[in-house]
Amino acid sequence: MDGKSIVRKLVGNDEERAVSPVIGVILMVAITVILAAVIAAFVLDMGDSISNEAQAGVSIDITDTEDVQEIEVSVTSMGNAETIHIRGDGDHDDENEEDALTESGSVWTYDADGDDSGTITVVAETDDEVETTVASEDYEFDS
Repeated sequence: MDGKSIVRKLVGNDEERAVSPVIGVILMVAITVILAAVIAAFVLDMGDSISNEAQAGVSIDITDTEDVQEIEVSVTSMGNAETIHIRGDGDHDDENEEDALTESGSVWTYDADGDDSGTITVVAETDDEVETTVASEDYEFDS
């Protein structure tokens, strides 16, 4: 037996080879790119720069009867929020920090007088000062 016949049995001919050199090179380049991206993500701390959105559970109840015209915001869950602010285009905006809701079960009430309309928006804020709108409701009171 000569060396050429042994090489043919081990390597095979052109039709018997499983992977062509071109596909092997493409796979190596793909693995290198993926590995470089993973290492760059750890080295550059790309994941730490993303802040979490504020999450909280609230319910907005609007009562418009002949005797009572009010908006009531109830906090059902604080989630990861530090405070919950009431905002809107009427005079019910919580401009003072004391007006912000800070615990589950808190209730904020706005008594309307006469004709009043607008939008009430509830915004949750994390301790990192990230704000997220968690509820919004349009209302219109008739006197």
